[in-house]
Amino acid sequence: MRNPRSLNLPSAPDYVLHRARVPACLLADAPQGVPSDLDDALLIDIRISNGTVAALTPAGQAPSDGIAAVDLAGRHVWPTLVDTHAHLDKAHIIDRTQNPDGDFAGARDATSYDRMRYWRAEDVRRRMDFGLRCAEAHGVTAIRTHLDSHDPQGDISWAVFREMRDLWRGRIELQAAGLMPIDMYAGRYGDHLADLVAESGGIMGGVTRASGAVHGPEMDDLDALIDRVFTLAAERDLDIDLHVDETSDPAATTLWNVAQATLKHGYEGRVTCGHCCSLAVQDDDRVARTIELVAKARINIVTLPTVNMYLQDRVAARTPRWRGVTLVKELRKAGIRVAMAGDNCRDPFYAYGDHDMLDTFRQGVRILHLDHPHGDAPALATNVPASIMGLPQRLIAVEHPADLIILNARSMNELIARPQSDRIILRAGRRQSLELPDYGELNFVTEAKPFPREISAPQSVAAVAAE
Repeated sequence: MRNPRSLNLPSAPDYVLHRARVPACLLADAPQGVPSDLDDALLIDIRISNGTVAALTPAGQAPSDGIAAVDLAGRHVWPTLVDTHAHLDKAHIIDRTQNPDGDFAGARDATSYDRMRYWRAEDVRRRMDFGLRCAEAHGVTAIRTHLDSHDPQGDISWAVFREMRDLWRGRIELQAAGLMPIDMYAGRYGDHLADLVAESGGIMGGVTRASGAVHGPEMDDLDALIDRVFTLAAERDLDIDLHVDETSDPAATTLWNVAQATLKHGYEGRVTCGHCCSLAVQDDDRVARTIELVAKARINIVTLPTVNMYLQDRVAARTPRWRGVTLVKELRKAGIRVAMAGDNCRDPFYAYGDHDMLDTFRQGVRILHLDHPHGDAPALATNVPASIMGLPQRLIAVEHPADLIILNARSMNELIARPQSDRIILRAGRRQSLELPDYGELNFVTEAKPFPREISAPQSVAAVAAE
């Protein structure tokens, strides 16, 4: 099978992708009479006309009225990808501020240090732009980023986000959610951030732990603080997206509190919770009751498989005992919308990554055992996150934009076995000439003063960062 980049795609506005293989879950209206393969994918012809999908027919049945065609020989074709939980403001700081131990507390302190010392508008802007160009080259067309919004960082980062959203309009659709420990909402700054989020067309967000702490047993005033976030959001008609229970401690049961608050405030269907790791280490009765309440509240769940496997259960000189991810199969069985997302990229919370949702999907299938059969797993990186973000469907459908990815794989096994670095990106039916940005553009990061390894407490972080 030839490298797909050697394919001679027509330059005409009308052409046919012949023998394209598409997972059934990524087709809005599958052509009748097309048998599915073992991966529940269909072999079809896709006619593209003036930037949109004009027709979907069984393979070999597209009109042959002189229209140009290219034979994909059964290669997978997907819609473009969606990352509904990212941290573009943190990305690519790993070369100047590493996590000394690789655990959550080290990530928190290292990130706090880097934010306080370096995150001026130009620094955030350059790293965010680098990350967006990586994502675009990989075929990502929508991202929701969480922005560290501590005082005074919130005003800086939200201004940069608004600028980048305008600059990238038509290439990557950007959303943002505020992010800071939930106790920071208790004071007047909480009102200021809520106003800033509303003025920026953003989403209320936060992390359900106290400042300088890690996720664990709930705080004494947790319910009051959650109510505060919901009240601020409701007053401004904002959706909510929270970081919840990012720990292996089974005593972390904040997802239950958030679900209760969702019902109390009439916010069903408007709340998203990321991580929810501790759900996987709780007893069966607690799990069943929590999932039932989450389903009733119609909360969306986002799993971050690569980052949670990296951070969770990390103890020096000890092999981790679990994978760190939430109960994706059980949540989905209960009818709860679950998306997969990339989360952090080359920062103290996750030292790796490249803003590539296909890479996240490939790893997520293996980490979460979303195979044998694969079924509708591809929807977790495409249409499900799009629906959570309230965006147009990421499906291949007649009259939809021909924003597609051609992959060098004839089966899900081939797709997952190789990194697909030779994929082809189509936007409005046109092949894109996109290159990943060179790491040399980040020299301004690598030349900075490194993070002192002896820092271990938030107050020390603030003192050193201010030097």
